[in-house]
Amino acid sequence: MRRALRYLAMLLAAVVLAATLGTLVPRPLWPAAAAGEGTRHILVLKNPIHTDIAVPLDDGVRRRFAFLAGAGLPIEAPEARYIVFGWGGRAFYLETPTWSELKAMPVLKALTLDASVMHVDVAGAIKDPHPDVAGFVVDEQHFSALLDYIAASFQQGSDGPVAIENAGYSTYDRFYEANGHFNALVGCNTWTAAGLRIAGLRTGWWNPLPVSLWWSMGLYN
Repeated sequence: MRRALRYLAMLLAAVVLAATLGTLVPRPLWPAAAAGEGTRHILVLKNPIHTDIAVPLDDGVRRRFAFLAGAGLPIEAPEARYIVFGWGGRAFYLETPTWSELKAMPVLKALTLDASVMHVDVAGAIKDPHPDVAGFVVDEQHFSALLDYIAASFQQGSDGPVAIENAGYSTYDRFYEANGHFNALVGCNTWTAAGLRIAGLRTGWWNPLPVSLWWSMGLYN
């Protein structure tokens, strides 16, 4: 029993050390050379366990993600200002629309190994600045690369991205099958961090939690 507790303490210490170093060590280590003047504004949204990337809607973004209109999402509506993208574990995302519906099995899958899904939401005006919103300006080249990264996260079927039937939290969101597998080490926040790096920003080396990603974004950008 004593040995098991010692191993558990060592494991927890290793996780804390990895999370600390993952926040304090920047990725990339050195700032990338500026590719051009920043003209594109993107947002990162957070809650206690999850982060999303919000992309402002314009004609080019609407054309790029036109399949969303085919699924009934109101990306053409005048009041629609952003498409909000998030990647996450299939079981947890689909089976936990609210905290009151939290179940043991989706949590277990999220901590071990699960299939992944993309969650897409359409939003109106988003308040920025806000404690749970971080805004960044990137250039056109990096913005295009970010859109490529997001689009590549959708699993493709014979007719394009594969929508999950009868899955969504409201009228204005949809779930799609995604590429990659979700686990405790590679999760929604590491997906967001990778997207930000592709957009020319810096994050911590490993950011499994929103709070560590938030700290590293503030430190290095």
